[in-house]
Amino acid sequence: MNYTIECGTFPVAIVNLEEGESLHTDGGAMAWMSPNLEMETEGGGSFGRALGRMFSGEKIFRNVYTAVGGPGYIALNPKVPGEILAVEITPDKPIILQKSSFLASTMGVSTEVFFNKKASTGLFAGEGFVMQKIFGEGTVFIEIDGATKEYYLESGETMIVDTGSLAMMDATCSMDIRTIKGVKNVLFGGEGLFNTVISGPGKVTVQTLSLKDLASALIPYLPTQSSSSSD
Repeated sequence: MNYTIECGTFPVAIVNLEEGESLHTDGGAMAWMSPNLEMETEGGGSFGRALGRMFSGEKIFRNVYTAVGGPGYIALNPKVPGEILAVEITPDKPIILQKSSFLASTMGVSTEVFFNKKASTGLFAGEGFVMQKIFGEGTVFIEIDGATKEYYLESGETMIVDTGSLAMMDATCSMDIRTIKGVKNVLFGGEGLFNTVISGPGKVTVQTLSLKDLASALIPYLPTQSSSSSD
């Protein structure tokens, strides 16, 4: 298997498969493909695992595309403008992702729901409670809203991110929340009640846009029922 990621802000990952090679994809990820790829929809194992995928923002069913009778290709596109990252996974280096960011993976990669150990973190820290753990061995393709910036935190080093800005982190990192101090800051600062605190060691990837913030920004411009009726 080899791949290219093209088209800048509106990216597409074009994955080339040798005969007999397969690729796991999230439902709806395929944009176009060669005619010799065969698709099989899978439920993803046990009911518990399928339910976990639903909690983590994935579709319950996944598709497996296999090249038959020769090499083939498949193009994968994200839901919103941003980036596609290809991350190599090894047995000793699992990663934690924000929910709904899994796009596709080679067959040796597995996913499971990841619940933050601290319930308070999950209740108030945006993406902090229900995330995705990616483990195994192979390549995973991740869709990111907006652009990304990477940091490496040493053991004991921390950084503060706005809720929803965490895209990915090494499984060696940990997460907590910090209350924003001051009533005036909370009421008028526009940053909500809490920030997310990430602690090292490990690599942290933050994103410049969250789907929640994009949706909030678009709401004033969407037609309402009353405006549609008047037209």
